[in-house]
Amino acid sequence: MFLRSILDTIKFIILLIYYCFEAFILMFFSVQKDVSGQIVLVTGSANGIGRQIALNFARLCTILVLWDTDEENNKETAELALANGALAVYTYKCDLCKKEEIYAVADQVKKEVGDVNILINNAGILSGKDFIDLPDSDMEKTLEVNTKAHFWTCKAFLPAMIACNQGHLVTITSVAALCGCFKLTDYSASKFAAFGFMESIAFELRKAGKKGIKTTIVCPGFVDTKLITNAETARPILLPVFNPEYVGKRIVDAILKDKFYVVLPTYARLILLKIFLPEKVVSHLAEYLGI
Repeated sequence: MFLRSILDTIKFIILLIYYCFEAFILMFFSVQKDVSGQIVLVTGSANGIGRQIALNFARLCTILVLWDTDEENNKETAELALANGALAVYTYKCDLCKKEEIYAVADQVKKEVGDVNILINNAGILSGKDFIDLPDSDMEKTLEVNTKAHFWTCKAFLPAMIACNQGHLVTITSVAALCGCFKLTDYSASKFAAFGFMESIAFELRKAGKKGIKTTIVCPGFVDTKLITNAETARPILLPVFNPEYVGKRIVDAILKDKFYVVLPTYARLILLKIFLPEKVVSHLAEYLGI
């Protein structure tokens, strides 16, 4: 038993070194997968990051399924996607606060379009108020859209992916999923939860031998969308405000390369070092960065 433990540890170290080396090499020589003809579903596609994700996938000759409650702007996204090369575009109005509606629209998609190959949970809402001033209804809606909707869409579309051991699940969270932020109690909590959910799904799939199903967790920083229009940060060099076009392209590139984590800016990953720091240091840094 003791010898077996030593051998397992040696094997673990060897594979750890190999996987790190492999990841380093792939940084320079990674191959993008071909997604032409695949069905890509994007939630929150009417504007912002969702629209840009849709347009980038349109250029790759995919079939797009666009979900949003804003039918007018979603129709505009569909027209732009067709003009950019999408093979076909289907738009659906879906209220992500309602589980039954998500399941119903998902069934409609499966009947009218087919099994989804790439599911991108992008839709999100943000209140931007102090916790004590947040109405209960606003907090509940934030959790419904930013977190629970991911449960129901994955429940709806993952079984078909498991059956053929192929597909891709994508969750758009936020840098706010890595640290709590001022006036973002409900938003940050919902993004922490979405991050943990997708990470857990990834490990479950790997444990089940379903390595053909890829997962990507995206943590963008500040993006100039309707959620935070005309945003400014205290330290723009350290915490820049990205435009949706840049973020959308980076997300699609990451999906094509089967990346597990995407953090924008990349160095924001250092936030995770906070758990090794004293409380006063963490508070001092948060104050300096304005979060």
